[in-house]
Amino acid sequence: MAEIVIKNVRKEFGDFTAVKESSFTIEDGEFFMLLGPSGCGKTTTLRMIAGLELPTSGEIYLDGEEIAQRAPSERDIAFVFQMFALYPHMNVYNNLAYPLKSQGMPRAQIRAKIDEVAGILGITDILKKPVGGLSGGDRQRVALGRAIVREPKAFMMDEPLGALDAEFREHMAEELRALHDRMGATTVYVTHDQLEAMQMGDKIVVMNNAVVEQFGTPQEIYDKPATMFVADFIGSPSMNFLDFSGTIANGDTAVDLNGHPMGMPELREGASGDLAFGVRPEHVHLTDDGTYRGEVLATEYLGTTQIVTLQTPNGEVKARIASDQTAKTGETVGLSFNPGTITLFDKSSGRALKSALNEGVLHG
Repeated sequence: MAEIVIKNVRKEFGDFTAVKESSFTIEDGEFFMLLGPSGCGKTTTLRMIAGLELPTSGEIYLDGEEIAQRAPSERDIAFVFQMFALYPHMNVYNNLAYPLKSQGMPRAQIRAKIDEVAGILGITDILKKPVGGLSGGDRQRVALGRAIVREPKAFMMDEPLGALDAEFREHMAEELRALHDRMGATTVYVTHDQLEAMQMGDKIVVMNNAVVEQFGTPQEIYDKPATMFVADFIGSPSMNFLDFSGTIANGDTAVDLNGHPMGMPELREGASGDLAFGVRPEHVHLTDDGTYRGEVLATEYLGTTQIVTLQTPNGEVKARIASDQTAKTGETVGLSFNPGTITLFDKSSGRALKSALNEGVLHG
């Protein structure tokens, strides 16, 4: 398998820019996620790596070789599409065999490879069946098998589970990650589902409006968001933003929210103007005696936890608390925040301010 390096890659379609100067590295053997909303440039980036689109500028390296302007057939990359892209007139065996026959592989060797891959994917019993009559899950396994049987340097997957229902999609996500771990293959996977990305990925690139907002591990992306977009896009519920205005300085360890000092990690830079105090719902605590207070607007029971929505002087806040903790609609309660988890944002740029929490990991 192979390392993939993206350097200042840009893609334009006439006057429209689909990807703006993206740079990141996909390590050998990683399960790498390209995450973002529809139209953000993630699929275009995947297609440029595969050679289905050529970049307007920039460099792409596969296993140390520059491939940005090479044809797909010269890249040794397998592509798995969302809608399976199987040959409907062929049975499962012939779908799997087709890429090997195209390479001129001997029949006995083809049979051995197909038997091995079918065993890995659990489709040995359907090899003689036509693909048209298969379930969505089985068709996706066949599509994966057709990619795997070639033993390429890397796999590109464009929302391969998008056509499956929610329950089976979660099951297939677990299977796909387990398959990756057995094979140790370099895999690049496009999705708009942040839960899928967090569940499956070793590293994640979050894209928005053709720009890479952040690049890092799932925990870095969640705990230390580089921008307000990342903080809002990742998490369910997403990060709370308490709005305030003022001036803060390098070295500050607290901010003033409506007359109440709130602790935070030590800042590594200053800022002034419109700012946002970012805190995840699980780091919001309800108290009986807090001086910073909010009114309970609604509660949502989720089994072991509940989501409580509150109105505060600085905006609406959601808190994830234990289901046995009392929170009645209409009552006013005290609020406290875990200081070590706070991220401050400059609202004009949407960028997270450098602090002791996120120093060295921001990629926005």
